[in-house]
Amino acid sequence: MKFVTFGELLLRLSPEGVGRFVQADRFGAVFGGGEANVAVALAQFGEEAAFVSRLPAHGIGEAAICALRKYGVDVREVQRGGSRIGIYFLEKGMAQRPSVVVYDRAGSAFAEAKASDFDWEKILRGADWFHFSGITAALSPELAKACEEGAAAAHRMGLRVSCDLNYRSKLWTEEQARPVLQRLVRSADLLIGNEEHIGSMLEIDLSRFEREETNLCREGCEAVAAEVTARYGCKTVAITQRRSITACENKFRAFLRRGSESAMSPRYTIQIADRVGSGDAFAAGILYTEAEGFAVQHAVDFAAASCCLKHSVEGDFSLMTAAEVEALASGGGSGAVQR
Repeated sequence: MKFVTFGELLLRLSPEGVGRFVQADRFGAVFGGGEANVAVALAQFGEEAAFVSRLPAHGIGEAAICALRKYGVDVREVQRGGSRIGIYFLEKGMAQRPSVVVYDRAGSAFAEAKASDFDWEKILRGADWFHFSGITAALSPELAKACEEGAAAAHRMGLRVSCDLNYRSKLWTEEQARPVLQRLVRSADLLIGNEEHIGSMLEIDLSRFEREETNLCREGCEAVAAEVTARYGCKTVAITQRRSITACENKFRAFLRRGSESAMSPRYTIQIADRVGSGDAFAAGILYTEAEGFAVQHAVDFAAASCCLKHSVEGDFSLMTAAEVEALASGGGSGAVQR
């Protein structure tokens, strides 16, 4: 199955280890970005994955493209233009100090793109799936329109469409985001989101439901997913739940509803090397299992395991094979040396 993802590829700059910005005299550089991360993870699972974006035609833009090509992502539809690549700075958290992200992406090649730059009939020809996130829609009205037009073309051509809510408060306000994201969610067959964003962006009252620790209980997830389907038309809804104990230790589990069937994954306690991209690894896990026809319980178990394992990999990209994810989803995960 061929997946097409649409978004911005960014340069990520970070102090060494868990150093603070004010301590840094050098920054490590990698590339990443929500939809690009999904494409890389899908390629590692053995699926055909293409990434659509816009990058400047200079050496840094070429390095970004090579970072995707290295992991088997089709980059033929990445346009070249503009003068700069978007950047984000990441200060990794430690203990009770949270991670911090600083964006420098205004005026990037992708942020300046027009909806008319993307010929979706051509781009999506031969594909089976179109994926985007709320991050792309946040960058400009033109890119929100491009997401809408891509989704509409995908439906006309018989593709399935997925949307990861991915609300980022540093990119736009809730008041700006809600009408745009609600419109985009209505174009999606599959919605992915954490319970907080589903509540705030889709205006679903979560306070009605009982909680286990800080997250919705399974019955609450059932009700929320059913309401999303009824109000927005999404046939499949995946909800993630995260509880941050410290910056180094989180608890994570997920819920999936497909039609009349639903399932909850086990809860993982995760020791974190790098949290960035873990939600994208979950999204890739759901897309992969939908493509491969996994049963609902198997699907959510696989996607949650994919998310869990990404926390062990430095950088934005999840570099786990489907077999490695399956081993954890099937009950492995002791971390013992494999000899």
